[in-house]
Amino acid sequence: MEFKIIGAESTFLHPGKGFMPEKVWFEVRKDPLTGRTGHYSHFGAIKPQKLDLEHYKKPEIKGFCPFCLDKRDVATPKFTADVYPEGRPAKGEATLIPNLFPYDVYSAVMIMADDHVVPLEHLNNKRLHDAFTLGIDFLKRVKTLDPSLPYHLMTWNYMPPSGGGLVHPHQQYFATQCPGNQFIDELTASAQFYQMHGVDYWSLLVERERDSGQRYVANIGASHWLIPFVCLGILGDVMCIFPDVYSIEEFGERHINDLVVGLRKVFEYYQAEGIMSLNASLLFGAESQRYFPCHLRVSARTFLNMRDFAPDLNFFQAILGEPVSVTMPEDLCKDVRRFF
Repeated sequence: MEFKIIGAESTFLHPGKGFMPEKVWFEVRKDPLTGRTGHYSHFGAIKPQKLDLEHYKKPEIKGFCPFCLDKRDVATPKFTADVYPEGRPAKGEATLIPNLFPYDVYSAVMIMADDHVVPLEHLNNKRLHDAFTLGIDFLKRVKTLDPSLPYHLMTWNYMPPSGGGLVHPHQQYFATQCPGNQFIDELTASAQFYQMHGVDYWSLLVERERDSGQRYVANIGASHWLIPFVCLGILGDVMCIFPDVYSIEEFGERHINDLVVGLRKVFEYYQAEGIMSLNASLLFGAESQRYFPCHLRVSARTFLNMRDFAPDLNFFQAILGEPVSVTMPEDLCKDVRRFF
């Protein structure tokens, strides 16, 4: 396991310093599992932008929302009886519905709350616990209905510019044979690592990171929270690994509790930093393997500015498939750790 850093300096004549020579450091890091690279630059140049959440409550902005209580019964689909006889299962405020635009044969949307606009501080333990409990139940149910779909995912776009079509908080849950390139790259590399070394890469990663302390945040029950060596988000990522869970069937109540407790702490960090948007994914491998444990990745999102509403994705991510981060993982770890 190698944590490879390629660092260099770029020199130019700075207009704000009388055109005197200026040297600026940047890094390219190589992911120790997949070998994919990520750039670290623009240090300190990008700050989280504040969203006016009250703006999204205005009728002319809100528009038609099928997830709101006054529309939900008539505007959202129901599951067929073989999946859920009751049509739309619910737990607390959480309601699960089929995805009108499915990602696979069994594809669901989790409406997480009754309110249309829910700030991070109101995504409390109960709301999160109910949503994850209902979503995990769906994935377990789907596994029984169709074992040919080996991979199970929770994905989440929260607030602009995360890519969600509605600000009403919701997640996606689906089972699939085609879980995406990042998933497959990690899965394939994990299998190769296990074959070569006879040990699970992710468990070894937890051990190495905990020993070094540079990017290890905390241990909560069965979960280990850390900052990836190569982050995918421009403001960095937080990762949670469950070394004892390799497939959806092994993810139980205690894991949901640990996940919720850790996520709330991440959200407390986000609130302190003014971060108001995120993407997240919770990934489960196939039942038969013992080298790809369940893990969560949370990526903070922001606009670059509120003048042009420029998103935090550009040609690097969209065309080159290369993440760019403006926060060093080791610095991010120190900041996040204070909330655990």
